[in-house]
Order: sequence, then structure tokens, then C-alpha cells
Amino acid sequence: MDSIDLEVLKTSAAWIAGGHRCELVTVVKTWGSSPRPVGATLAICDDGRVVGSVSGGCIEDDLIERVRTHGITRNLPEVVSYGITADEAHRFGLPCGGTIELAIEPLGPDSRIAELLQRLEGHQLVERRVALATGAVQLDRAGAGSVLTLTDDELVTQHGPRWRLLVIGAGQLSRFVAQIATAMDYHVTVCDPREEYRAGWTLPDVPLVHAMPDDLVLEMKLDSRSAVVALTHDPKLDDLALMEALKSDAFYVGAIGSRANNAKRRERLLEFDLTPDQLARLHGPVGLYIGSKTPAEIAISILAEMTAVKNGVPDSLQVNHASALEAPGTNACAA
Repeated sequence: MDSIDLEVLKTSAAWIAGGHRCELVTVVKTWGSSPRPVGATLAICDDGRVVGSVSGGCIEDDLIERVRTHGITRNLPEVVSYGITADEAHRFGLPCGGTIELAIEPLGPDSRIAELLQRLEGHQLVERRVALATGAVQLDRAGAGSVLTLTDDELVTQHGPRWRLLVIGAGQLSRFVAQIATAMDYHVTVCDPREEYRAGWTLPDVPLVHAMPDDLVLEMKLDSRSAVVALTHDPKLDDLALMEALKSDAFYVGAIGSRANNAKRRERLLEFDLTPDQLARLHGPVGLYIGSKTPAEIAISILAEMTAVKNGVPDSLQVNHASALEAPGTNACAA
């Protein structure tokens, strides 16, 4: 399962290889309550086909209609705005006061989309610079904290996994977590030293590392754009890795298990050299409370909580498994 950004790029490359003209549309600035965030992308083919989204449908309809009526006529990148006036906001379905600015770039063999995809296959985070006056493209490695920028001269965008997730354990739940996280622009690594689990791993695009999890945590040098989720139920694998992760800069550290098992885990971790503040960072039982019962639902619960933490949602607005009242039918692993 590809992220939306990667799907847009792959489809664009296929259109170019097939001899079609196409345009890459990127949200570069928003005001008010815009439907899509900065960096969202869409590609539109000369026959009206489209992939991705920049508004949830309303602006896409206008872009498609223009291409079907006039074809793709741009030879150089252009920055356009939608929703500046009240009439436009109503016409394009933008929320009251919402305005969105788009960069529309005609793509061709010189746009280096195929080369960009090759770099992304190596899990690189790539910075793509487009000169607005000429359309010339430059590709460089991007820093972890780099962000989209638009100046009078160029558009700079970032492509590739912007976040890292280490999943400890290669069971069925881990497969669902890895698939969803990959679609959310995480570079996912799964770690499991147990041979019987490694043999059954079925996601070729998600690396499975045969190592002790705590060693891998140290090797990865986790930063503020990293997350760790322990899903093995085995203290011999989870505890030391969680200890090292909680001492790192990882923005999220979670562990599956019942309330009772998580209470025992916290007691064990306090016997190591963790401080109470470090231990307080542990999310366990892991996930937001959504009444999850199946592995797929539990994976959604975990990624939902991780997303809330990443986006700075206050704890007071989250209902996680650790604080939810016990409910009939709640999955015992996460609750």
C-alpha cells in the first residue's frame, strides 16, 4: 500500500512514459479552514484522469473541466489561488473564509519524476526544487525537518517517508499496523528475532530485521520524528526495547497488553534506570478507545493515538484504552 504522495508520483510517471501530458498540482498555502493541508498533491492527465486530492473534490472538478475544455496548455509552473472572494468560496465549496493556493507544474521527461521514484525506493527523503521561471528541476537529500517553501523563484517540496516507526513483533497485528503506517508516510521497520514469526512475514516492502529489539532501538538513533510500538506480549523482547525508546527523543512509545499486564510492565521498567517522567511517556494499553475487537481495528486504534500525539492533540481530548471504562466485548489485548 503506497502513500497518497507516492501514488500520485507513480501515476504521473506512468502517464509520462505513455506519452501523455500531465500536470502536478500541489497545495502550497492555505488561509482559514482549507479542506487539504499544505503539501497535498494531485496529478491530472491530458485525458482528464486524476489521482490524489487538493480539496476533497470541488477544486478538482474545476481543474478537470479546464483540462477537458482547453487541454494542458501550461509550459511553465504557475501559482493560482481559489476561494479569495465569497463567491469563489461558495462556488468551490470551501469553508467560510477558506482560501487555497496551488502550484501547477506541467510534467514531462525533464521533470525527473522517474529519478525521484528511484530515490524513494531506497527510502530516501528527497527535496525537489522547481525553478518557476524555467521549470528546471533539482533533486537533493532533504533534512528531516525540512518543509515545503515557495518563493518568487522556486518551489521546494519534500517527498518520501517523513516519519519513522519501529514495530516490535512480526505477528498479524503488526502487518496491519505496518500497512496503515506506510500509507501515512511512515518508513516502517519491523523487528523480531523469532524465526517462526520471520518465516511468515508477508509484506515485501516493509523490512523485517532479525535482531534484538533493544539493540535496534539504539542503532536507529530515534529522534523526534520516530515512534516505537511493542506488540509481542513478551517481556524479554519488549521491556529492554521500551526502556531504550523511553530514554530517546521518540515522540511516541506504546505497548500492547491488558491494564494488568501494563501495570506489571511499569513496575518492571521502574527497576531499570528510568525516571518517573520517562516512564510516564509510555502509552499502554496502547491506542485510542474505539471499541476495537479485530487486529485491523486495533491497528487503527494505535495509529489514531499516534497521530493525535504527533499532531499535538491535548490528552484531555483523547480517550485512550488506559483511561476508558471497561466495556463488554472490548479487546483484552488493547484494553
